[in-house]
Amino acid sequence: MYHDSEALRQVVQRIHPLNKQEMEEFLSIWRPIEVKRKVILTTSGDTEKYLYFVLEGLQRVYYADDLDREATLVFNYTHSFGGVIDSFLFQQPSRYYYETLTPSILLRTTFTDLDHLMLKYPSIERMIRLGVSGALAGVLERLVELQSFSAEDRFRTLLKRSPHILQLVPHKYLASYLRVDPTNFSKLLNKVRI
Repeated sequence: MYHDSEALRQVVQRIHPLNKQEMEEFLSIWRPIEVKRKVILTTSGDTEKYLYFVLEGLQRVYYADDLDREATLVFNYTHSFGGVIDSFLFQQPSRYYYETLTPSILLRTTFTDLDHLMLKYPSIERMIRLGVSGALAGVLERLVELQSFSAEDRFRTLLKRSPHILQLVPHKYLASYLRVDPTNFSKLLNKVRI
């Protein structure tokens, strides 16, 4: 397994540039792990121990109710941050699960290590805040889609944003993500051509 921090460096620099020392210390707190497919990294009720950065693979964050009905909330792709972010940042029990959908190579850091650097370097804290703000903006956009768009429009929007997703994600998870019955998802697949 390799530890390629160049992708992480590039993503961080796009969010908020760090000076050389800040970047070196920030990159030093990440450790690589390799995980098989269908592994639950975070369980509902547990406090998220890690912030992840995806080097390879695909994961999802999902909610499961008392009847084990699932709702897929987020997909994490290569070169994005992952984990149950609210549980990680607040250090409180998660209401969600974080699961690998494919074999994955991830970098991860602990809350203690990241918090130490955020206290030491205001620039790192700002970068994290800007990253979380960007994620919040994406969540708000997704809420508008879920509450205002038809199922077909949600599907078209997803395909425009992530055209490769049909080949990566099992359709049952895409149906859950779009809040569409799996039977209707099959109909959408046949109807919508992009």
